[in-house]
Amino acid sequence: MGILYNRGMNTELKSIKEQLEEREYEILSPYATKAKETKGRKRERVEDFAIRTNFQRDRDKILHSKSFRRLKHKTQVFLSPYNDHFRTRLTHTLEVSQIGRTMARALRLNEDLVEAISLGHDLGHTPFGHCGEATLDSLLPNGFHHNLQSVRVVDVLEDMNLCKETIDGILTHTWGYKPKTPEAQIVQYADKIAYINHDIEDSVRAGIISEKDLPRDCIKYFSSKQSTRLGKMITDVILNSQDKPTVSMSEEGWFYVTKLRTWMFDNVYLDPVAKAEEKKAKNIIQSLYEYYTETLQAYYDKEDIPQIVSDYISGMTDQYAIRRYLDLFVPAPLAEHANDDTLLKKAAENFNSH
Repeated sequence: MGILYNRGMNTELKSIKEQLEEREYEILSPYATKAKETKGRKRERVEDFAIRTNFQRDRDKILHSKSFRRLKHKTQVFLSPYNDHFRTRLTHTLEVSQIGRTMARALRLNEDLVEAISLGHDLGHTPFGHCGEATLDSLLPNGFHHNLQSVRVVDVLEDMNLCKETIDGILTHTWGYKPKTPEAQIVQYADKIAYINHDIEDSVRAGIISEKDLPRDCIKYFSSKQSTRLGKMITDVILNSQDKPTVSMSEEGWFYVTKLRTWMFDNVYLDPVAKAEEKKAKNIIQSLYEYYTETLQAYYDKEDIPQIVSDYISGMTDQYAIRRYLDLFVPAPLAEHANDDTLLKKAAENFNSH
C-alpha cells in the first residue's frame, strides 16, 4: 500500500528517504529485498518527514515498543539469573541482530530488514523461557508457540503496523517455517548460531559443562574457542550463500551445528541439574493461568478467555510473574500488594477491539 505525504512537507527531507531507497538498488544484491518494493502494511500512513525507509521505520517501531523493553527481564536459559553476565532474552535478541547484520552486510542483503526481524522475533516469548512456553502450550486449547505470539504482539497487541516482510520474518524465524525473503532466512540461521554459542558460554560459566565436554568432532570442526566457533558458523553461511537467491549453510557445517544443538539439549536444556527450578516456574505459570481463567468467567465469553489470559501471561517478565504469584497465593501485608492488573485489562481490550 502507498504512503501519504503532507503537502507542505519539506522536499529536501523527503529526498533523504528517496536517496536511501536508490542506494539500495546501487549497493544491494539483486536478490535483496528492497524497501521501496515492500508489499506494504495493513494501513496507509501519513509521513511528515520522509527520512527513513520502510524497514528502518519497522526497526524503530519495535525498538521503542513496550514488549521489547520487557525482554530484559525474561529468561533465555537460566531462570531469573542474579549473575549479570548470563544472557537474558534481550541480550540474546541483540546478539541475533548483530550476527544477522554481519551476514546481511557480507551478502549485500537488506540489513535494515534483518535488524527489524531480529529485534522482533522473540517479542512473544513467555517468562521463564522455553519452560514457560511449554507450560502455556500444554494449558491452551490450541497450544502456544512464541513465534505466533510474537506476530500477535506486533500485529494486534501493540498494533505496530509493520511491513508484511517484517511480519513474515518474525513468524518464520522458528525452524520448520519457510521464509519468503533471504533476509528472513538469515535470521533463522542467526537465531540458531546465537543461542548455541551463548548457551555454551553461559553453561560453562554456570559450571554445568566445560568446553572439553563438547563432542570432540564438533570441537575439531568448529574449535573449542567461543569466538572461533562463532566466526566459523557465520562464515560458513556467508561463503555458502554468496551470489545465490537463498541463504543456507554447507551440508557439513549444518551437520555439526545440528549435532552440537542436540548435545546441548541432552546436556543443558533438559539436564535435571540445570533445570531444577523449572518445576517452580511451571507451577507459577499454571497457577496464574488457572486463577485468571476462573476470574474472567464472569466477564467474557468462555471461548475468548484462553487468548486473553495467554496474552497477559506471555507478556509478563519473570519478575512480574513471580510478583503476581506472591500477591495472589502468598499472604503478605496489604500495603505490599501490587495492584497492577492494567495489563490484563489491556489484553482484554485489545482482544475485543480486533
